[in-house]
Amino acid sequence: MVNRSAICALEVLLAVRTLCFPYFWRDIFFLLKVVRYGARLELSKLTSSVRTVLDRFVQQARRIPDKPFVIYDGRVHTYRDVELRSNRLANVFLEAVKLRKGECVALLMNNEPDFLCAWFGLAKVGCSVAFLNTNIKSKALLHCFHCCGARTLIVGSDLVECLDGILSSLLEDNIQVWAMKSQSEHPQVLSLLDKIDAASDQPVPAVLRAITSLKSPTLYIFTSGTTGLPKAAVITHLQSLKAAAGFWAFGATEDDVMYIPLPLYHSAASLIGIGGTIELGATCVLKKKFSASQFWNDCRKHDVTVFQYIGELCRYLCNQPKTAKDQVHKVRMGVGNGLRQDVWREFHSRFGNIKMCEVYGSTEGNLCFMNHIGRIGTVGRSNFFYRLLFKYDLVKYDMVKDEPVTDPYGFYQRVEKGETGLLLSKVSTMSPFFGYAGSKQLTERKLKRNVFVKGDAYFNTGDLMAEDQEGFICFRDRVGDTFRWKGENVATTEVTETLGLVDFIQEVNVYGVEVQGHEGRAGMAAVIARPGLVLDGRKLFEHVTRDIPAYARPLFIRLQVMEMTSTFKQQKFQLVQSGFNPSTISDPLYVLDYQQESYIPLTDSIYRSILAGERKL
Repeated sequence: MVNRSAICALEVLLAVRTLCFPYFWRDIFFLLKVVRYGARLELSKLTSSVRTVLDRFVQQARRIPDKPFVIYDGRVHTYRDVELRSNRLANVFLEAVKLRKGECVALLMNNEPDFLCAWFGLAKVGCSVAFLNTNIKSKALLHCFHCCGARTLIVGSDLVECLDGILSSLLEDNIQVWAMKSQSEHPQVLSLLDKIDAASDQPVPAVLRAITSLKSPTLYIFTSGTTGLPKAAVITHLQSLKAAAGFWAFGATEDDVMYIPLPLYHSAASLIGIGGTIELGATCVLKKKFSASQFWNDCRKHDVTVFQYIGELCRYLCNQPKTAKDQVHKVRMGVGNGLRQDVWREFHSRFGNIKMCEVYGSTEGNLCFMNHIGRIGTVGRSNFFYRLLFKYDLVKYDMVKDEPVTDPYGFYQRVEKGETGLLLSKVSTMSPFFGYAGSKQLTERKLKRNVFVKGDAYFNTGDLMAEDQEGFICFRDRVGDTFRWKGENVATTEVTETLGLVDFIQEVNVYGVEVQGHEGRAGMAAVIARPGLVLDGRKLFEHVTRDIPAYARPLFIRLQVMEMTSTFKQQKFQLVQSGFNPSTISDPLYVLDYQQESYIPLTDSIYRSILAGERKL
């Protein structure tokens, strides 16, 4: 009787667990896996066994030298190939470039194997590396050097022309410029390839890359922010190692082939993609640039099993003409972020039941969510155990005032389950925030202090999120002066400053608007023309295409007389809400037109073609 009662009680408990906690064991196993990896990192900090991502690569090159590491443009580069070429570059950096341990070097290159060889070569001589966004130009590019302290620039052979207009400024600042070319047309731009061919492939002394703390900087990755110019997020060895565990945490193995079509200057491709490939000892297919028409053929040709994505990438794939081979592939998993629910479902229906693993986290942030369950439309999952390790909160946010809601004592207020709130992550020894290079003010601006009690500090993600009753977390929107388009963060103040240089513009208000069928928000600018002057569409087109990266260019212009009675924040909120529909907006509207090389009037027919997806944005 006792045994039967015990069995019945156990069955009831199991039934209750299944009904009330259906993800219990999956949560536990995933969390234990992550905690075990984290504990290993913490232990290494207390011992002499401090190992970096580069150390792991060198280890893999010895263990599996002949295994393909990178496949690029049809050519295979083994672990040994990349190890030896990065050794050659390390020797060149020491002997010809005269770099020394502790210096910072800027890298301006598109996706290619030599990006990795230069990165690893610089790390081998003990230099930190600043990854420069290949879209940024002139003033912003110069700013990047100043804030990270780089005195040397390595530039790809196909990007040397990007330096036109600022090369003299770089040289005046005593920044030496080296190009990945055999010879340089410019006498003051030095060539690297000829020196690589003549250099030794023997390793430089390991002591040069040795570190004593995982919290020392190894990379600087630039992010857009409300300050107007890119900010250099400090990436430590600890952050690099955590990111490198991403593929492994989701269940990838050394037998997987990763497809990386995202730019290496972003943390997703470099830290998660390349770092994750190295951690596993796997193979990656690196693309110079994403191509929707080539994607599945590449996957079939190279037996790709895991791919990296942003939401826009998946939408582009769904928009491709259907073929009989849509589900003929070996891809089993995608790792990325920003995937909309409708695109997610269409992607599954079209290309098969591929496990989509959403990851939430900013380059500089101290919090990461991982959707290990694969629930459609969510960026991650939390539970009681997760909250014990990672302290975060969702607080009430006033969209009109553009600030958190406080109680009578000045403290923030938490939202209820299911409600949307601003995501804040507590800064602690377990979850440190390393900030930005070059300015303590920039670092401080990302922190919220005295949030719930006097003396506490939280990292402000700037993202509005919601957590449902089951612990699934959904992304809702961004707040402040930054929006996301084409997978890039757009700093509205940077665009505002650039547009303000146009002679016929008196005032500018830049913001992002939702476009049906597209991820993120498209850039829009409300402008006031100077008295006596009119908007010149061609002149404005020439200005924005010359000085603003493609993803940050305002696609829509609204010519208006601004309401001076309301606050600037209220104006922006109202402008965002009203969108770009010419039938509901009385102000003249214009749209960027690349064929006519001008901003042209936004008509009802053009508006309908945009909503129908017939007009490319």
